[in-house]
Amino acid sequence: MQPDNPYASTRGSITSKQLPAFDEAMIQKYNRSGPRYTSYPTALEFTPIPVDLETKILKNREARAPLSLYFHIPFCRHLCYYCACNKIITKKNSDSGDYLEYLIAEIKLKRRLLTTEGGKNPVVKQLHLGGGTPTFLRDEEMVQLWEFLQTQFEFLPEDEGDYSIEIDPRELSGNTLKVLRDLGFNRISLGVQDLDESVQIAVNRVHSAELIENVLTEARELGFHSINIDLIYGLPHQTPETLEQTIRRIIEMAPDRLSVFNYAHLPERFKAQRQIKEADLPSPAAKLTMLGNTINTLTEAGYQYIGIDHFAKPDDELAVAQREGKLHRNFQGYTIMGDCDLLGFGVSSISQIANTNSRYILQNDTDLQAYQATIDAAQHNLAIMPAVKVIKTSIKDRLREYVIMNLLCHDYIDFKDVNQKFGIDAITYFIDEIAQLGAMQEDRLIDMDAAGIRVLPKGRLLGRNVAMVFDEYLDKKHKNRFSKVI
Repeated sequence: MQPDNPYASTRGSITSKQLPAFDEAMIQKYNRSGPRYTSYPTALEFTPIPVDLETKILKNREARAPLSLYFHIPFCRHLCYYCACNKIITKKNSDSGDYLEYLIAEIKLKRRLLTTEGGKNPVVKQLHLGGGTPTFLRDEEMVQLWEFLQTQFEFLPEDEGDYSIEIDPRELSGNTLKVLRDLGFNRISLGVQDLDESVQIAVNRVHSAELIENVLTEARELGFHSINIDLIYGLPHQTPETLEQTIRRIIEMAPDRLSVFNYAHLPERFKAQRQIKEADLPSPAAKLTMLGNTINTLTEAGYQYIGIDHFAKPDDELAVAQREGKLHRNFQGYTIMGDCDLLGFGVSSISQIANTNSRYILQNDTDLQAYQATIDAAQHNLAIMPAVKVIKTSIKDRLREYVIMNLLCHDYIDFKDVNQKFGIDAITYFIDEIAQLGAMQEDRLIDMDAAGIRVLPKGRLLGRNVAMVFDEYLDKKHKNRFSKVI
């Protein structure tokens, strides 16, 4: 029977057969560079923002739409050599206090422009602190930020909202987790990457498995709803055997979610990676083996493969949302809060705002000094706003975004649903794309018929490649800016 929601999964409960045996030859055949689609169009389509546009976008935002707030904390106390982000390495405690002042100033700038119903504060359903190391902020500074936010927004109760923070377990004070939980944070994400000591030394991120286990134990005792652990495969000195040991030890710790990322070695673009010797990196064949072993081990342990490097226990909200056809994807990755406008704060942060006719994607300056100078100038000139780049999406973009995101979240696109939402005949509209997918259908990665396109279990690891077919912006110039799937 056709479910009410055509994207509700027919996979049912998680089983070891959720993904088929790892097919190395098929991965090799389709292993091309492509975006991770945290937005469509992707960030490569940003253009300079016209004066006053951000002000108009925020003023015209749908007042009833709930908000997701993102705060970017760019500071770290240690340089991790695998890093591909714009982070600032410093041990100066004063940096966090200074930066917090700028965050609060930016919150005030944007909050004054948001229209609300009946003069009430805008409703927030989701909040996330990323970085960098968000816990670079001292406990008292985190309290200061949180208490100020309560005066500007109306937060859902913590058992209804999603309030998360990324954590470097090496940088926690003895009371930080309790402070976060008391404030209302209900989800944490720990950067672990690998538990093998030789790998940790090679990437300059050394910690013990016992430290990670102790953080997870304390977090559970404090009542955090969900715990995520980040791992990376393809790091220097990693082997399939050592990574398998890490995966099995992490499974014993039983995190609710796992993110297992592919390390892309791009030292010409990321200065930190120049500390890594290319000769120490595993071969492409070894990386493929690592990926296959990781997928098989996690799936056999009962984790549901969500997509694009992410796994979750079957009772986790992400896994449930995927099975119910309610999963979404945005700049925070996979999310259950797809109805929210995203407001970003801090250097390099990204916002995504919809109004009646359009959706806008905006980005703040990626240079800290330039960002701070903009916020300083805005105190004396209300016409100045933080965003320096923008993408205005067209209805055609929204159509292709809908197709791409449903393929990545639910492994399916329903033609009847698309026709009703966008007033087109999807088969005719996408006739060229359907033709391009012919080879994938022959390889049994997908199944196409008059009802739609379904990514088959054999093709789930290559979902990005299926989605890329519908990306009108993905020319050769852009492809060189992305990492490969594996």
